[in-house]
Amino acid sequence: MTEMALLNTAPLPVKLRIEDYLLLDASGAFEAYRKTELIDGEIYFINAQHRPHARIKSRLFRVMAAALDKLGVGLEAMAEGSVAMPPDGAPEPDIVVTSEPEGDGLIPLASVRRIVEISDTTLAFDTKRKTALYARNHVPEYWIVDVEGATIHQMWGPETDGYAQSRAVAFGGWIEAVTVAGLVVETPR
Repeated sequence: MTEMALLNTAPLPVKLRIEDYLLLDASGAFEAYRKTELIDGEIYFINAQHRPHARIKSRLFRVMAAALDKLGVGLEAMAEGSVAMPPDGAPEPDIVVTSEPEGDGLIPLASVRRIVEISDTTLAFDTKRKTALYARNHVPEYWIVDVEGATIHQMWGPETDGYAQSRAVAFGGWIEAVTVAGLVVETPR
C-alpha cells in the first residue's frame, strides 16, 4: 500500500548530519571559509582569532594542561578539537578536556569532561546557542571565558536547555573545576 505524504505548505530547513558535514568537509566544500563547525545541523564559519582571544586561550590551555598532567587522572586538554554530538553537531570549542585524546575522527562526546569557549566577539552566541547545545548533550562542565569582561563563567549540572549551577570567577584569581576533583587553575590576567 502506498502512503500519501502531506504536502509542505512552507519551506522547511534541512539539517545536516555529522556524516553529511564530514563528507562536505573532506570534499573541500569549506576551503574558502578556513574553519567551520556544525551546530544543530547548521554550518557556521569561525572567525579568525585575534591576539586577545589567542593570548587568553594559550595561557588558559597551558595552565589547564599542566594541572591535568600533575593530577595524573587520565585526562588531556586539547585545543580546537571538534566534538561529535550526534546526530547534527560537530562544534569546535577552543579547549576540550577529554579522556580519549588518541584515535581518528572527532572527539567522542562520552569522553568530554569540560568544554571551554573563549569569547571576545562571540559572547552572545556562546552564552545562548552553545550553552543550550552543550547542556542538551550532557557536557558535564562548560566555561565561557569573557575576554572583554575579564571573567570566566563556569557552569555545571547540565539540563535540557542550560546548566543548573554556575558561578563567575574574575581574571587574576583561581578557578576550581567542579567535575574533576582537585583540578584548580590560575585564571588569565
